[in-house]
Amino acid sequence: MDHSRSANGRSLTSGPALQPNNAFVARTLERCNFPAEGTEVDLAVSGGADSLALMVLAVAAGCMVTAHHVDHGLRPGSDREADLVAEVSELLGTKFRSWKVDVGEGPDLEARARKARFEVLPVGVFTGHTADDRAETILLNLMRGSGPTGAVGISRSPRRPLLDLRRKDTEALCDAVGLVPFEDPSNRDPRFRRNRVRHEVLPLLSNIADRDVVPILIRQADLFSEIDSAIASAASELDPTSAKALAQAPKAVAGTAVRLWLVSSGVGDGYTLDGASIERVLEVARGLHKATEVAGGWRVSRTQGRLRVSPPSSWQDGAHD
Repeated sequence: MDHSRSANGRSLTSGPALQPNNAFVARTLERCNFPAEGTEVDLAVSGGADSLALMVLAVAAGCMVTAHHVDHGLRPGSDREADLVAEVSELLGTKFRSWKVDVGEGPDLEARARKARFEVLPVGVFTGHTADDRAETILLNLMRGSGPTGAVGISRSPRRPLLDLRRKDTEALCDAVGLVPFEDPSNRDPRFRRNRVRHEVLPLLSNIADRDVVPILIRQADLFSEIDSAIASAASELDPTSAKALAQAPKAVAGTAVRLWLVSSGVGDGYTLDGASIERVLEVARGLHKATEVAGGWRVSRTQGRLRVSPPSSWQDGAHD
């Protein structure tokens, strides 16, 4: 494997040699949330600025790192991205694993790529999501009508240690240690709604507000996180298969109970369940309909006061009531 060039065809380093103990790295690390020194961690690393910064910061925090790169096979020469991550791993002294998945062009590309990626990555893998990613997700979720849970965006987790950093911070860190990140051309593709939110919606909102709206969205998300936790606690006491219990519960609690039940049953991945789907299930619970379809062709039906969820094949083949 040739590690002499980056995925952009440029030299890997630009300026100072790669030094995880760089003073800029140390200052940035203070704003992150990594586990104790010596902890073994798996990192999802694409080769972009966020994930390369994740690698550098994890090493600087004293973690025992294994970097995982997933090649979705969507672009010619995509294996060069794996070369970049492998080279950085070698320079930082971390372990490295490369995975290949077959996604293919077609509808719901982002969702299918995400699903394929996390099917091969280790459970509990760390990601390089930043505050900017979280703000984008909040707006995307609100456009889908996803309710209080969606307003949290990307929830805080030990697996997301960079959530208080901005994208400009990860780019500056890569520059400080001399890394040239891979620039994914799909991040500019207007076919993907996230890109339009990133490059059009957020800049417009900031222009209208005459201030950077990302910190405002993050503060609101943290508040909604507390509200969502309280609702989820109440929802955990509710039987989501009892039509009577759902019909009598506060709508927010009933909706959360239904969402958790559907996701745990294998319906969607938390991203594809919108507010309209949840509302239709609640209408089934209230007796307005006997059954309804939800994400991916799954079906929720009511029989003798109980709700049940069925995969597409079971009812489309004539096995439904």
